[in-house]
Amino acid sequence: MRCGVSTTAMNYTAWPAFDHWEETGEWVDPPIPDYQIVQEDVEIGLLAESLGFDSLWAVEHHVTPYNMITNTLQWLTYFAGATSRLDFGTMVVVLPWHHPVRVAEDIAMLHNLLGEGRRLTVGLGRGAARREFKALNIPMDESRDRFLEALEIVRRALSQDVFEFSGEYYQVPSSSIRPRPRDGQSLVDDMYCAWGSAQTIPIAANAGLKPLVIPQKSLDKYVDDLEQFAQLRGEGGHETAHPVVALSIYCAEDEAEARAGGLKYFTEYADAAIRSYELASRHFATTRGYEAYAQNAEAILNRETMAKEMGAMWVDNHVWGTPEMCAEKIRTVAKLLNPAEIIMLPRVGDMPFDAALKSMRLFAREVLPAIHEIEAPASS
Repeated sequence: MRCGVSTTAMNYTAWPAFDHWEETGEWVDPPIPDYQIVQEDVEIGLLAESLGFDSLWAVEHHVTPYNMITNTLQWLTYFAGATSRLDFGTMVVVLPWHHPVRVAEDIAMLHNLLGEGRRLTVGLGRGAARREFKALNIPMDESRDRFLEALEIVRRALSQDVFEFSGEYYQVPSSSIRPRPRDGQSLVDDMYCAWGSAQTIPIAANAGLKPLVIPQKSLDKYVDDLEQFAQLRGEGGHETAHPVVALSIYCAEDEAEARAGGLKYFTEYADAAIRSYELASRHFATTRGYEAYAQNAEAILNRETMAKEMGAMWVDNHVWGTPEMCAEKIRTVAKLLNPAEIIMLPRVGDMPFDAALKSMRLFAREVLPAIHEIEAPASS
């Protein structure tokens, strides 16, 4: 089975300063400057190739310290020139936040720069963070319709030499993007979608997208999601599509050290997600298309309590431990979700750079070979 790495550029230590600024309007510099986190994550991305990972992925977010990669295609284009073997994937491009013609152009450019020997997998999403929609001046309750219109434009732009589109949000006259992609139809046929709530599943599956699991709940709960995803794809005439699954990792020789690290960093990641998405807020109840998030917020309207419960879920479901423990956990995930590829997030929370490198190197040396021995599904 293939195994990739995803960079996040997460500056968890900046959250207190960010909260202070939002509450008072007074700016305070974070303990670790953003540029240091970005530079260190570049080093992590470059290390992925030499350590034997198969692919490099990136996550898109804006205006908070949660994840600081604002354009996944721009980020990966740097690595296209800095590496020679890695495949690439977006996890995800949030379509409502971009003009779809520009997205198609950036996909085509990166695809050309990679050459014939390397694969680009396009993961897409519709976004769920109120601050990000507000900063980009996009109404959040328009996300579903904007997503579907943008998806259709991107598909036409990549697969048709000449295309046009007329919708509620986008109007594109007869156009042709340049450079043309090497094989635009293969890009279109291999697009994935991530979801944070069950409301996105029919949107993605009915559109013929494949499942990209970036866990925000227990992994066993994704079994039902994937069954629904497969059923809807089948009803739409689409072939079976196995998911790509993203998992946080912390690997150490000593089990006690691994347990302590997993508990600390994964809980911090959960807390950062709650802060970024404002999951304990009631605003979802009045935002069209996000009612499922509103139900979660009503259940636990306390960030600290939610962080504790969500953090426990992260610790239970993501990958921490000795190399043997990590390998066994990934085998369990492979049996449960039958993924086409697993993506590892080697640095989350306030994990120090040297700790992330140590964990990543140990994982690559002693766990990655075991992942490569797992038989992948016949089709993806």
